[in-house]
This record gives sequence, structure tokens and C-alpha cells, in this order.
Amino acid sequence: MDNKIKRVLISVTDKKGIVDLARELKSFGVEILSTGGTAALIKAAGVAVTDVADYTGFPEMMDGRLKTLHPKIHGGLLALRDHKEHMYALARHGIEPIDMAVINLYRFEDTVAKEGCTLEQAIENIDIGGPTMLRAAAKNYRFVSVVMDPADYSRIIEEMKKRNGAVSEETNFALAVKVFQLTARYDGAISNYLGRLLPDGGMKEFPDTVTMQFDKAQDLRYGENPHQQAVFYREKTAAASLPNARQLQGKELSYNNIMDGDAAWSMVCEFDEPAVVIMKHANPCGAATARASIKEAYLKALATDPLSAFGGIVSFNRNVDKETAEEMAKIFLEVIIAPGFDEAAKKILAEKKNVRLLEMPSLLKTSPRDYDFRRVVGGLLVQERDAEIDDIRSAAAVTKRKPTEEEYQALSFAWKVVKNVKSNAIVLASKDQLVAVGAGQMSRIDSVKISKMKANMPTEGTVLASDAFFPFRDSVDLAAQAGVTAIIQPGGSIRDEESIQAADEHNIAMIFTGRRHFKH
Repeated sequence: MDNKIKRVLISVTDKKGIVDLARELKSFGVEILSTGGTAALIKAAGVAVTDVADYTGFPEMMDGRLKTLHPKIHGGLLALRDHKEHMYALARHGIEPIDMAVINLYRFEDTVAKEGCTLEQAIENIDIGGPTMLRAAAKNYRFVSVVMDPADYSRIIEEMKKRNGAVSEETNFALAVKVFQLTARYDGAISNYLGRLLPDGGMKEFPDTVTMQFDKAQDLRYGENPHQQAVFYREKTAAASLPNARQLQGKELSYNNIMDGDAAWSMVCEFDEPAVVIMKHANPCGAATARASIKEAYLKALATDPLSAFGGIVSFNRNVDKETAEEMAKIFLEVIIAPGFDEAAKKILAEKKNVRLLEMPSLLKTSPRDYDFRRVVGGLLVQERDAEIDDIRSAAAVTKRKPTEEEYQALSFAWKVVKNVKSNAIVLASKDQLVAVGAGQMSRIDSVKISKMKANMPTEGTVLASDAFFPFRDSVDLAAQAGVTAIIQPGGSIRDEESIQAADEHNIAMIFTGRRHFKH
């Protein structure tokens, strides 16, 4: 059933495109009702408008808080056109049907995101009439078209041109669904904000209830395994993150591509200098920095574990050039992520038709105020992101020998890497290259053993990073056998003195950061 548009109500905060829409609607002979600034803008453009106050016989008041909450508005939106009693009620009370509502809301989310926003400012940007009209129109979608997104204006006009001034019920239903998604997010944002406020004006770190909304980005072929269905959703506020990447070529991303890609991109953005990370099954199997060229950084990262790099995810924090692309084309890679790709690099990688190229809008800048979410059966774990960069120069040097300048540089590099390795995590590294990784073991000494076993290059002269303290001195003794000269770890074990004594016996410098970096 088509909905013939004869009367429209327009009341918008976002004025983008509204004058053009009003002109188009007027060309169909539609009567326009409007309020406040919206009405003034449309009138100034020479388009005839009836003020809502003139239509209802009730003036705006209370600084605009009360203007559309009136039976002549809501009756016109809610009346079922095929219900005799509804239509009789309209006629009896002088209410005209409203066939379209063009409404968008006060910018509550933008307001509270501003630094220094007061509670009073937040409260005044809670829209009351807007959501009420939107919900009324959406509830009656069979007879009312509801438009809350300026991006839909042209779509509506094109359909009216094809349908002699009418909009289909199918389109109305789709528009109504968008409305309820919007109002759910809007109310959730208000709840999340007010739920964090304390009586003294401070804020809780976490509200008592939390509401989140994500938009579907794409359907996935399957999840972690082929028998699992999966989909990818995008966070509303996502910025320089994987959901906003531009895919330049290659097959559709898989569930595991996205998981590993996110891990690789988050890790490479920890480095200020040109860096490359190669990720496999959510653990780095290669990482390096190089000031000379991004190609050099890639080759050094690849040298960490070239066997594991096969089929991996490569992430850059600088643009990929022709020379680097030529090197990557020599092996099979699943995904390549970078802020950009030179034209020559694109041409080379285009020959590898299945490799996915993801171009990121900018480098990722995170803070502890960003949150990680993890679903468990029957609940949701929420925590601050482990985003702070530790100043290892202020870490406690607990051994007789203090680290040299070159060792400090290596310890800093290793510390950034180890926080991105699944626990229990051990990393061997030089000042600009990951040498070996021991990841995800149930005992720390096994992680040390694996890091030594996995090394594809000499470990003599490397440093070791441990994401948590050593429960016994055996890890230090094994590190000494591998040729490690310096260690960085959080400290905090009841046997710290035994580990310190072992380091002194082997002339190993060791520093305690006081901060653990578990990654489960």
C-alpha cells in the first residue's frame, strides 16, 4: 500500500538539505508544518510554511521545551487511516492527518563529548518532542513516512516522483526501523552519561547499566570455524580502526582476518618510528623498526620467523612503497594493513588477487578511556584498554648492573611487543627487532624455553621482556643460557630477590616496571 503525502511536519536540528527537501515537497502540492528555526529557514527560502503554533492554536513556550507535544500533532501521526473510529476522532476534534514527519534530534552525544560540558548543558540537549514524534510516526508506518536521516531525503523524493507523490509501505517500514534504532541509541547515550554521574559532581568510571549499539558492517562467510555463522558490526564512534578501513582489493575479510588484523594494527600503532608487525593467530611472529626505510623494517620483521609469517597479517604504520611491495609479493600473505599504498605498490600487489589490502584513515590513537569488551556466557566483561605507554626510564633498576643505553632502547622495544603477546608471554629482542616469542603457555618457564627454541637468529646479546613477574629464578637462569643481557618485568613476586640474585650472578641488568601486561 502506498502512502500519499499531502501534509508533512518538519522539525530538524540538522538543517542540511532541508530547504531543498521542502522545495521538492512543495512541488507535489504538500502542505508543510514546521517549528522555530526550521520554519524560519524554510520561509526565508521562499517556501510557504504553516507554523505549528498557528496550526495547534498553542504557542511555543518554556524556551522551546513545549511546542509539538499536542493532540493535533500526535493525533495526526498516530491515527490509523483504515480505522473508522480513529478517523472519526480526527474529524470531531479538527485534527488533520500528517503523512510524513521529517525530524532529527538535539545533539546530545555531541554535547556531552565536549570538554567542560556541564550537567545543565547536557540536560537541555535531551530531546523530548523529537523522539516522541519519531516514535509515533514510526509506530504508524503503514500510513506515515518518517525521515530522520538527511541521507534519505533524495531517496524519498525519487520514490515520490515515481509513485505520483506517494511512498511505499516497504520504504516506510525500513525508515521506521531506522527510527527505533536511533531512539534506542539516543536513550542509551543519555542513560550511559547520567548513570556515571555522582552526587558530588564527579563521575563513576563505569555506569550501573551500559547500553551499546553497533551497525552491521558486513556478513562473514563463517566464524572462527566453517560451521559457525558470523557477522561483523561497526561501533558508532569507531575512528582509525579496522571497521573504517578501506579495502582496496582481495577477498572478503574473514572472522580470523579481522581478529588478527585488529591485533596487528593496534600493535604497530604503538611505535612512533617506522614499524612493521607480522601477526599470526593473534600473536606477533615478527616486528621491527627501521629509520632507513619501511622495506628494511619489513625484512627485519620477516626474519623473526619467516615460517610462521606464511599466511600472516602484515601491518605498517607508514605507507607501503614499491620496494616493500616487491618483497611482500614473494610470499603468501592474507592481509596487508597500512595508512596508504603508493600507486606502484598497488600495481605489484594487484597481481596477488586474493591478498586483502586495507587502507587505514589514520594511525590509531587510544587512551585508557577507551574500553575493551569481552562476552562471557550470561555476562559482559568491560575494562579500560591497556593503552598507556610505560616510561621504562623511570622503572626501578634492581640489579647491581644497570642497563646500558642500547639495552634501554631494546627493553623499550621489547616491552611494547610483549604487552601484545598472549599470556604467559616472553619476548627476546634487540633495540629494533623482535628475535623470538614464547606465547600463551601455562607456565612462564615454558614460555622462556619456547622463545629460545623458536629463535631463528642468534639470541646472544638480546634482552628479555616478561609480561608478568617470575615466580622462580629458573627463568632468569635459562635467559642467561640464551645470552640475554638485560630483562624487563613487572616484579612483585615473593621470590623477587631470588630472581635479582640470579641476574646478578649472570651479570644481567634487570628493571622492574611495577605494571603487568597480561593479555588473555
